[in-house]
Amino acid sequence: MRVIEITGGVGPAEALVPAERADPQPAPGQVRIRARAAGVNRPDLLQRQGAYAPPPGASDIMGLEVAGEIDLIGEGVTDWKTGDRVCALLGGGGYAEYAVVDARHVLPIPDGLDVVQAAALPETVFTVFANVFEAGGLQAGETLLVHGATSGIGVTAIQMARAAGARVIATSRGADKAAAALALGADISLDATTDDLKAAIAEAGGADVVLDMVGADYAELNLGALKPGGRWVVIATLTGALAKVDLLKLMLKRIVLTGSTLRARPADEKARLTAAVRETVWPWVASGQVRPRIEATFPLENAAAAHQRLEGGRHVGKIVLTA
Repeated sequence: MRVIEITGGVGPAEALVPAERADPQPAPGQVRIRARAAGVNRPDLLQRQGAYAPPPGASDIMGLEVAGEIDLIGEGVTDWKTGDRVCALLGGGGYAEYAVVDARHVLPIPDGLDVVQAAALPETVFTVFANVFEAGGLQAGETLLVHGATSGIGVTAIQMARAAGARVIATSRGADKAAAALALGADISLDATTDDLKAAIAEAGGADVVLDMVGADYAELNLGALKPGGRWVVIATLTGALAKVDLLKLMLKRIVLTGSTLRARPADEKARLTAAVRETVWPWVASGQVRPRIEATFPLENAAAAHQRLEGGRHVGKIVLTA
């Protein structure tokens, strides 16, 4: 099968090169997917740079989500059959023509979505559900503050929060991105390059939940933005991981500060999340309330160009590889 490898094991985008490997075979409890599309995510960039190693047992090939059809069934799998149109959350192996995955981490492609759209769903939907709704406990009528609102995660967070009946304050960099976040459903969209974020968020009444992908530079802003009893959920640290936090203010406001990663979670936990996403989020996808926004597609062999596009930071939504 065709795959994408990293020349030297680590390097710039130009280090991504097509290669060939033996077709993987599903172990008991797994299925093999003929991958027609694979989402490109920031963790892929980190892995390419040597900063995010695959968890034990995962493929060294990049790619955390794919969509296509099942073509082989492992022993003991009864919920799927060959030919089923599916998307899946992977621990790795998505930048390839075939991917094997725990059958419990697979979801059907909802009617009305093509494989490119479906491949853009798992990593972002699972991340938002686990962090905003489970760890953050966002409820209808509450307010979510989401930074990096036009990233794949941000676009998904806006739509899922709105589908759940929550209000959304979005921040992004540049007037075009602020306009895009507003069009995606944010109630208030702020331009971090020109707006006074602290004043604007305070005027809007603050937030019950903050989804933070910025890290250190926004620590003080987030703590001030949260209402008493608020939840601050960190999923990335683009401006640094070491932040100065006023613990007394955190105590007085009864703030919960938490964070997580998705890739290294145990298989049983990912299976639980898959079932929860299918029950709660998949109806929103089927109804059109949640729809991936595709910024661009690239053929698998042009993965280097896809990484360059993501690193450029001008995208709105997801970048997807097609095979």
